Amino acid sequence: MKVIWEFFFCLTPSMLLFSVAMLYRSKWICRLVEEGTRKLTQGIWIIICSLLKLLQPSVLYATGDQDAKIKLIYKPTALANYVIQNCKALAYAPLAEWPKADPHLQFFFNFIWPIEEDAQGHCGITFTRDHLLIQDGGIVALDWAVRIKDQDAQAKREYYPGERAPGCHTSTPPIIILIPNALGKITQNLLSLCGLALQQGFYPVVFHRRGYGGCPLATPRYQEFGDPSDLVQAVLYIQSRHPSSVLFAVSEGSGSGLLLSYLGERGSSSYLVAAACISPVFHGQQFFETPFPKLYHEAALYYRKLQLSRYATALSSVMDIKEIFSCRSLQDMEKSMFCSVRLLDISQKDTLDQGMELRPIQTNWAGYWERNEPLRDADEIAVPVLCLCSTDDPLLPSASTLPISIFQNSPYFFLALTSQGSHCGFLQQDPLNNASWSHEAVLEYFQVVTEFFTVEERKCFMEGFVGWDIAQGIRHKTGTMAHRRRRPTMLRRERPVLGSQRQLSSHSRLVTFEEQETFTWNRSYTR
Repeated sequence: MKVIWEFFFCLTPSMLLFSVAMLYRSKWICRLVEEGTRKLTQGIWIIICSLLKLLQPSVLYATGDQDAKIKLIYKPTALANYVIQNCKALAYAPLAEWPKADPHLQFFFNFIWPIEEDAQGHCGITFTRDHLLIQDGGIVALDWAVRIKDQDAQAKREYYPGERAPGCHTSTPPIIILIPNALGKITQNLLSLCGLALQQGFYPVVFHRRGYGGCPLATPRYQEFGDPSDLVQAVLYIQSRHPSSVLFAVSEGSGSGLLLSYLGERGSSSYLVAAACISPVFHGQQFFETPFPKLYHEAALYYRKLQLSRYATALSSVMDIKEIFSCRSLQDMEKSMFCSVRLLDISQKDTLDQGMELRPIQTNWAGYWERNEPLRDADEIAVPVLCLCSTDDPLLPSASTLPISIFQNSPYFFLALTSQGSHCGFLQQDPLNNASWSHEAVLEYFQVVTEFFTVEERKCFMEGFVGWDIAQGIRHKTGTMAHRRRRPTMLRRERPVLGSQRQLSSHSRLVTFEEQETFTWNRSYTR
């Protein structure tokens, strides 16, 4: 009897392993184990986030599988109806499941995870840089994404009959101006957008503010949060260099403060055909005054001080550098840089021509945001703007603070609100598709808007042609030429005068630019 029990105990491990192996052959057992492991890992991650003080009430239970439907908010117009009917990406978002969908993991790998300092080696993209000399002596940089090293990735893919082929593989491709966040940090997703745009036939260019992205600080002056003066001259230069290409613009995160300010200031005189904001900051003052997770705040504060330290000596004449480096919040740092003492704006040429010296002037926090709020001139925006937001954004205030009334009343604003996507993330579940859903939606949106304007221009031309023919009557066979001369006025863009250019090197050059603007443009396609 003792021998029998010993034999049984010897076989127990083997029998146990055999039983487990048989159970794993059952699909429902595999799903049960997989789901249990997933839930256990998710619970551990929630505890870790709680210890790091990363969780917010609005995103506490938003890390599981979410409904991929998109809430669209817009004013019904001809343009809006055309976009909704033809932009397939805005109908459904195949967003990822947990853990790929976790808002903090997406934010970490996009903003905090380091990338190579040489962006040309990342994502296989080759950039060439232009340095643009601004009127006040400052310098901004334009990084042109010229090619992808992987020729197979750059090759055009096949499309099914009737499917929209994005982009435009022509000698005059549409240009997309990419505006990084207010810290000037080049992120993983921004480089991915460059790569996807190149694959689809667009010509991406990254705009770097003065002092950011390796761009030299030629004057002791940083660009304020919503000051679009440098971007205005950069867009004019791009349009002058590529007068036959249509222009688009995309901003990432807090970079929307610059893009929306530009659109509001330029109004109907903007050279852009359409624009898009990914996880935009609509209220700049609220963004700085609303606390967000301490880990992210400390990382952003350290990164900005690190950038400023490069020019500490030069800026000491106009800023209190010691006070700035002792700041413990982004709000205090913004106040110290722009709200204590600053130079008189050099753009006031009348004062300079009179030989008067620059003198320091005082400003306060409220006055700073009166001239820098992104939506201060929202009523003047006359370019279609697509805004992609997520309710689980860990960096921005809650979705209840979104300016819904603007999207409901303005014919130029479109809001796509998803339940997940983090901050500028919007990753997809498909492991074979590394592109963000927001990037695919933006590029398709640009294509659809371009198609709509093309159809409307053709329609306006045909209506004008027929109307003139009826009014004159068919009297002479030569009337056709008169009809052509009397065609309705279309989109007219007068090119600004471009100054001389100096070649610095094979990959970087400095361009002097003088703005001479007589441009007017009234668009009436949002009836």
